[in-house]
Amino acid sequence: MLNRRSVLATGALAAIPLAAPVGALAQGRKDAVVLAMTLEPPGLDPTAGAASAIAEIVQYNVFETLTKINADGSVTPLLAESWEVSPDLKTYTFKLRRGVKFQNGEPFNAAAVKFSYDRAGGEKSTNKDKRTFANLTTQVVDEHTLVVLNKDIDPDLLFALGQATSIIVEPKSADTNATKPVGTGPYQLGAWNKGSSVVLTAWDGFRTPGAAKIRRATFRFISDPAAQVAALLAGDVDLFPRVTPRSVAQFKANPRFQLLVCGSRAKTILAINNAKKPLDDVRVRRAIAAAIDRKAVIEGAGDGYGAPIGSHYVPGAFGYVDTTGVNPFDIEKSKKLLAEAGVKTPLELTLTLPPTPYARQGGEVIVAQLAKVGIVAKTQNVEWAQWLSGTYGNKNYDLTLISHVEPFDLGNFAKPDYYWGYQSAKFNDLYNQIKNAARPQDRARLLGDAQKLLAEDAVHAFLYQPQWITVANKNLKGLWKDMPVFVNDLSALSWS
Repeated sequence: MLNRRSVLATGALAAIPLAAPVGALAQGRKDAVVLAMTLEPPGLDPTAGAASAIAEIVQYNVFETLTKINADGSVTPLLAESWEVSPDLKTYTFKLRRGVKFQNGEPFNAAAVKFSYDRAGGEKSTNKDKRTFANLTTQVVDEHTLVVLNKDIDPDLLFALGQATSIIVEPKSADTNATKPVGTGPYQLGAWNKGSSVVLTAWDGFRTPGAAKIRRATFRFISDPAAQVAALLAGDVDLFPRVTPRSVAQFKANPRFQLLVCGSRAKTILAINNAKKPLDDVRVRRAIAAAIDRKAVIEGAGDGYGAPIGSHYVPGAFGYVDTTGVNPFDIEKSKKLLAEAGVKTPLELTLTLPPTPYARQGGEVIVAQLAKVGIVAKTQNVEWAQWLSGTYGNKNYDLTLISHVEPFDLGNFAKPDYYWGYQSAKFNDLYNQIKNAARPQDRARLLGDAQKLLAEDAVHAFLYQPQWITVANKNLKGLWKDMPVFVNDLSALSWS
């Protein structure tokens, strides 16, 4: 097993009807499971959209990747049987698994991998990790051998190739994967009832017969916190990863359930549109950060389940440094910074809130805190599709409360067109150095420098690292205890 540190060292890394009586539980069928999610994905192709809810359904279930990210953050082979890395840490030679087919009968081979990576980095790509793939050149050696050349040294590449944006797609079906996903995984799409649920069924053509003990998995979409709790208590849902933390008290002592507090690599932030006036002034952004009491936000948004962060990086990650002291909670300092920037209060800003409970709950705390320094934050509640198109896509916002869940996403700050509007030649240079640092100690130092720069620039009001709460029927086995990536690995689940 290849864990995160060895990779670095070697360079080789809506409410649902609650009509079912308790006696008619899904777990009555030992080959079926009902999961719940807060958000419904806009489509089922993770290469075409940024929503993490896509991967929650399809990653490792319908679609597969060359490598697999495990609950502990380690990377192991999946569609690749093995790999070798060149001494300069830029050339990867992958030996691919034999006897694998796509769900439409087409063979999985090196040509399919080349197509997938070239497409992901191509001019017309909408892949959110397009930049990563644009740096890759692929060469087919034979049907089961592929060479990947990277322009940069990237110790995280093997991890990146296990994420949802790196799925291997079948060329003939690639353009319709959003509604008719075709992969190599153990499950296929059974039904998608828009606004309600997605059903995955075990694929009988999978290379390892009987690997999937769960034959049918239904994903239900429940955004309302009260409805989440009610669905679990009624037995309509067997498993709810990342359920609202406010449910904990009702399940902790209930013998019917198991409750897991899961670690994460997510960063919950008050994202600031750096391209808008007066938010393009670092003093204004620092004033916003100084107005916010992170501990109060953690209590309000996450019911206490989280750790404060001062930059876009979390405790436990390689190279982490504590930057919470760079922009501490200080109301008087906040007022002074606004005055220095020539801002006349009240300053009216719009706070866009997606439908997730942490955002709606945390938004109330943020509004109250900003009001104390003369910033009037007018909340605008939007649905997830609206957030993706308006806030993320069109950059139409002042402030927004959002959790970025990707483990290694510092590179977003180097993207000139990213929705934050942050432009920094100094950060871009630092990030290039990080990508090309071969020695772990150099990389750790540079990562620390990058975190400090983002904190000093107050790109956002960095809030907290959330802990996810998973509630499940006590007889369900194979749950992930920690979640370095947002997936629900159905093949790991079974009933006792």
